[in-house]
Amino acid sequence: MSNIPFQAINWDKIERTEHMGETGTSYWQTIQLGRLRIRKVIYSDGYLADHWCQKGHIVHCLEGNFISEMENGEQTNLSKGMTYVVSDDLSSHRSISTNGAKLLIIDGDFLK
Repeated sequence: MSNIPFQAINWDKIERTEHMGETGTSYWQTIQLGRLRIRKVIYSDGYLADHWCQKGHIVHCLEGNFISEMENGEQTNLSKGMTYVVSDDLSSHRSISTNGAKLLIIDGDFLK
C-alpha cells in the first residue's frame, strides 16, 4: 500500500466520465492514488452492467438502491447506507439498478 498524505477530495472538481451499460449508463468520478482507486459512481434508472466483473471492491451505497447479481443467479439487494466487500477473483458479479443509485467504490491491490 502506498503512503497517502492527508487530502480532502472535492468531488465537484473531479471530471465525470460516462460508461454505457447493457442498458442505462453509469457516470464515474475517479481518483487514483498509486494502486488505490476511489470512485463516486452514479447508475441511471434502468442500469444493467455490460460485463461480469471479477475485481474486488468495497462498495457503499450513498443513495438509491441496486442489486449485486452473481453469475450463478444469486442476488443481493443493497440500499442507502449498505456496503458490500469482495476480494479479487472470488465472485463474478454485476450491478443492476431499476431506479438509479449513487455509490462510493474503493478498490486496489489490497483486495487481492
